[in-house]
Amino acid sequence: MFCIPKGVLRPAWAPSSATLRLPLLPHCFVNSCFGNSDVCSSPLPGFPFPSYRLGLGRPCACRGSTPRFCVQLRLHFHFRSRGGQGRQQRCGPRAPGSSSKMIPLSVKRPLVTMSLLLSSLLMLLTVATPSWCQSSETTSPKASNRAPFPWNKMRLPEHIIPLHYNLMIHANLTTLTFGGTTEIEITASKPTSTIILHSHHLQISKAALRKGAGERQSEEPLRVLEYPPQEQIALLAPEPLVVGLLYTIVIDYAGNLSESFYGFYKSTYRTKEGEMRILASTQFEPTAARMAFPCFDEPAFKASFSIKVRREPRHLAISNMPLVKSVTVAEGLVEDHFDVTVKMSTYLVAFIVSDFKSVSKMTKSGIKVSVYAVPDKINQAGYALDAAVTLLEFYEDYFSIPYPLSKQDLAAIPDFQSGAMENWGLTTYRESSLLFDAEKSSASSKLGITMTVSHELAHQWFGNLVTMEWWNDLWLNEGFAKFMEFVSVSVTHPELKVEDYFFDKCFNAMEVDALNSSHPVSTPVENPAQIREIFDEVSYEKGACVLNMLRDYLGADAFKSGIVKYLQKYSYKNTKNEDLWNSMASICPTDGPQQMDGFCSRGEHSTSSSHWRQEGLDVKTMMNTWTLQKGFPLITITVRGRNVHMKQEHYVKGPEDAPETGYLWHVPLTFITSNSDSVQRFLLKTRTDVLILPEEVEWIKFNVGMNGYYIVHYEDDGWDSLTGLLKGTHTAISSSDRASLINNAFQLVSIGKLSIEKALDLTLYLKRETEIMPVFQGLNELIPMYKLMEKRDMNEVETQFKAFLIGLLRDLIDKQTWTDEGSISERMLRSQLLLLACVRKYQPCVQKAEGYFRQWQEANGNLRLPSDVTLAVFAVGAQNPEGWDFLYSKYQSSLSSTEKHQIEFALCITHNKEKLQWLLDQSFKGDTIKTQEFPDILRTIGRNPVGYPLAWQFLRENWNKLVQKFELGSSSIAYMVVGTTNQFSTRARLEEVKEFFSSLKENGSQLRCVQQTIETIEENIRWMDKNFDKIRVWLQNEKLELL
Repeated sequence: MFCIPKGVLRPAWAPSSATLRLPLLPHCFVNSCFGNSDVCSSPLPGFPFPSYRLGLGRPCACRGSTPRFCVQLRLHFHFRSRGGQGRQQRCGPRAPGSSSKMIPLSVKRPLVTMSLLLSSLLMLLTVATPSWCQSSETTSPKASNRAPFPWNKMRLPEHIIPLHYNLMIHANLTTLTFGGTTEIEITASKPTSTIILHSHHLQISKAALRKGAGERQSEEPLRVLEYPPQEQIALLAPEPLVVGLLYTIVIDYAGNLSESFYGFYKSTYRTKEGEMRILASTQFEPTAARMAFPCFDEPAFKASFSIKVRREPRHLAISNMPLVKSVTVAEGLVEDHFDVTVKMSTYLVAFIVSDFKSVSKMTKSGIKVSVYAVPDKINQAGYALDAAVTLLEFYEDYFSIPYPLSKQDLAAIPDFQSGAMENWGLTTYRESSLLFDAEKSSASSKLGITMTVSHELAHQWFGNLVTMEWWNDLWLNEGFAKFMEFVSVSVTHPELKVEDYFFDKCFNAMEVDALNSSHPVSTPVENPAQIREIFDEVSYEKGACVLNMLRDYLGADAFKSGIVKYLQKYSYKNTKNEDLWNSMASICPTDGPQQMDGFCSRGEHSTSSSHWRQEGLDVKTMMNTWTLQKGFPLITITVRGRNVHMKQEHYVKGPEDAPETGYLWHVPLTFITSNSDSVQRFLLKTRTDVLILPEEVEWIKFNVGMNGYYIVHYEDDGWDSLTGLLKGTHTAISSSDRASLINNAFQLVSIGKLSIEKALDLTLYLKRETEIMPVFQGLNELIPMYKLMEKRDMNEVETQFKAFLIGLLRDLIDKQTWTDEGSISERMLRSQLLLLACVRKYQPCVQKAEGYFRQWQEANGNLRLPSDVTLAVFAVGAQNPEGWDFLYSKYQSSLSSTEKHQIEFALCITHNKEKLQWLLDQSFKGDTIKTQEFPDILRTIGRNPVGYPLAWQFLRENWNKLVQKFELGSSSIAYMVVGTTNQFSTRARLEEVKEFFSSLKENGSQLRCVQQTIETIEENIRWMDKNFDKIRVWLQNEKLELL
């Protein structure tokens, strides 16, 4: 709903910040917000009023210390809706081109005029008291002791401001408990006797308040109320706090080390000798600092921290800052004092108590970089250490802002749910994301470690130095860090050629973003589960892709100037989406335009062929179309002589009769033609437009290098021309462009714009392809097709399709050497091709792998296999029971993360159901196979044609335990839900999935990943109904020619 700007109309009783928003047109729903609301929850039924019905809504579900109200005025007419209304309606400026969802009226009475509408609403506001709008709740929340809890919002009030934390924490690694004291210096911006902060699973034994500075001030006890549903506590002071005066909250508390992967949690590892050792580490992002100490656990409440950790002398403690001193406080108890941190958010605090060893180096600017790991694996820390030094130096130079701390630690944690975490000065990692075994680690492992370290170090600026104000703009952290992985590593490690893999991230994001259950990059979230859910492909990969598109649009130098300006302006502060675009708005492309009124424009004599640079840049308006609405555009190209007709529409998978969203993007189009490989540019801001070429062309290819976040359809004979180009001279366009053509063709099949036969015809050129990304993209499109068939009784066509795929790539498979030679991309291609060939039982590959496995087994696993072929060798070896058992025995003693992962995969692809069930049970138990590996094991078995029913059954039977361990809304839960179900393609399975998740109610039914997988299964059903018979016929026609 469009809303009138603030200050237009305000009832006398409303606060000065309140506004009354009215519709720009009559005869529609009026959702009016009073206050600084972003999202209003759907209204409740109201009470009768003379000529219309009134609905009184709940308070707006958004932040602000002033009261907020929602009113819905329903005209007493018959309404006819074009589409369903969502559960939430956004009040405020709508993204350009997005649907306003105005509802037309079938009028049965004379039309109500705007003046009547206004006067009626004024009458309502005049006669009503504010009490009915304050809350729709009939009772206030009840604390755990049944006393009224004085706060009913998920977000903390803003009038208590934390300035500094003195935190002392003592972890007992024998009893698996910890105790601590938190002293928080605060000020109040308005008088209040209630202090609301976060605490979760902590037992508070004492809370007191000191007035003024200094520890000698007298303490007044505070009454403590706990409200577990919102993970909050209220501290009640005997008298209101004085505005501007410094106070110190003192809280003594205790807790158990968490058994999950969040908060202050227990981790274990075994030494070479088999001894089990325990350590304690932290993972606070997004909302788990409150599990380790009471705090104001929201990103905008930045403060400094003085941390003290008590430990046994045999242990080592590390934290965000360097150690200042260690003091013996009792026999057998040492207290480590760490330096005061810079101003930062609570989710970035970290401390570890362990027996880790470390290796260190200094950067050119004098920063000490150290890698910590368990003693038996510290010899694998060298690669990450060198990479971290190089990358930290790069970022200091690129951002023109010195790294503000004196040290940067990287710690490999034996139990870790995600890949890594950017805690300021102490980044933490899964062991496989940090440790590199020169003898056994794969090429993809080296690439992955480099990218992960790069990502976390980029966060030291994007995320730590400048932090999003609230989690709705998480992408400002994660999208930037993901994007900077490629910017940095392409310079620091050019041999990795990371730029080749970037667009694959965009394809991954598009898979999710094409569904109706997707969300805008910047999206409202409130509770912890919702917050955890947005750590997804849209925040990370799509965020990175739209930034890459903007960089291509502005030019690399102009883009860099804009982000440096952003970082400098907002250092140690919090930002919103618009702050980034405002920083970019005054940055002009590097080839000559001048800034005028916030836009970049050229002189009238400009000779640039860039359409968007000729007419001026409005970065904010353009980027709002990419971040404030979900999805992405499909660009349809129709060539008529020299005229190129362009049309944009929202690409979305779903039933053909789904209503259009009306979304519109500002799309920076790029293209090359058969006559010129010079990149041409055109900014498409309208639904349709036309550009005129200097001469007619044989073919035209849009989205050069896949730098744009959109897909392209070529009407008439456009696809035939491009398919002919690939079959003739495929190297006339880049490997990225070839890969994007493969991707786009199959995306168009999904929405009925292109036939499956034409898409398959296009892939036939792969018989002559040698580059990694087009081959990988071909596999990404073709393998899921036979995976759908595996889960249905389609054996004949499934077998034919697998044979077609191996035949298509046979020449390339036969060329592969069983060595570790070549570039990173050549080695990664070799590894995947040989694995595919062996799993698909291509006999030359199977025989070679069996020979290698026999030799390796005879040498008791001590024979050094080429790391690039190990996966294929293990996959073949695991197909017989003796080989499977031998692999598992070697898994238990291996110190290489790569080798363990390769063995895990091989164990999961056996067709022995008993062994698959045993694997599920053991990995979930977490004794010999760590529970952190369980999501991968479950997903891999969920892809196994024999094992998928076991995986789906295990997920259902153990759902409550899974949520307890991995937390509702986490990426691990989403990974498991999607991994066990999204290759179903029958109506019976769809009903099974729907029935199970709906039965969970608040314990999972509302998860976005559940909606995604339901949509995906529905899409699979439509896809198979439409295309299966066509594939069968196509395979028969191609069989003689290709096979």
